[in-house]
Amino acid sequence: MEERLQKIIAASGLMSRRAAEELLRAGKVRVNGEIAVLGQKADSVRDRISVNGKALAPTEEKVYIMLNKPRGYVTTLSDEKDRPTVSELVADIGLRLYPVGRLDMYSEGLLIMTNDGDFANRLMHPRGGVEKCYRTAVKGSDFTQAAERMRQSMLIDGYRTRGAEVEIERLDDHSAVLLITIREGRNRQVRKMCEQVGLKVTRLCRVSEGGVRLGDLKSGAWRELTRAEIARLKAEGENA
Repeated sequence: MEERLQKIIAASGLMSRRAAEELLRAGKVRVNGEIAVLGQKADSVRDRISVNGKALAPTEEKVYIMLNKPRGYVTTLSDEKDRPTVSELVADIGLRLYPVGRLDMYSEGLLIMTNDGDFANRLMHPRGGVEKCYRTAVKGSDFTQAAERMRQSMLIDGYRTRGAEVEIERLDDHSAVLLITIREGRNRQVRKMCEQVGLKVTRLCRVSEGGVRLGDLKSGAWRELTRAEIARLKAEGENA
């Protein structure tokens, strides 16, 4: 697939996109032996690209997966406390994949992982905007009032959240299952929202992100995202 040269060079990790543009202007980049110009496109697999006289390694194939993260795993590639990590669950892929966002150790569900840094950064942008829905089992009382409070803006850790979408999926005397949809994804945000309205979270599972759903994927299993899912997430990231 052809892409602009500055993007290919930046994706290789050699330098930033802006630095690559400067080298292109200076005539320091060649494609198949010919001096390249700013705005030129190339195929990182098919074409021979050199920067400052040195061959650019072929860009690693981009991989996008969803993992159903089980409880008890941390969303890091390594852990100083030797706790199980999500990277162990996708080791059979044979590539270094990074989690897009986080789920705390005691949460579970949909976790997107990729080696596409631009894609991940757009989805994780601090301004938020990408919808994430959590099936949240809670204990407490007056769940209707608690849900209404979470639909309003809340002050958490000095940050004013947007109002969440909250649907009561199941209701008993002292427990309930809520579907809570947020657009920010601050650290442990759903747990802190529930705590603030007097609810104790007993189980938290992310069931969708950017319109991509976990479905019936088994706990601890992973699958590749479809082209339609990747396109949808990219569009969500650009519009966030």
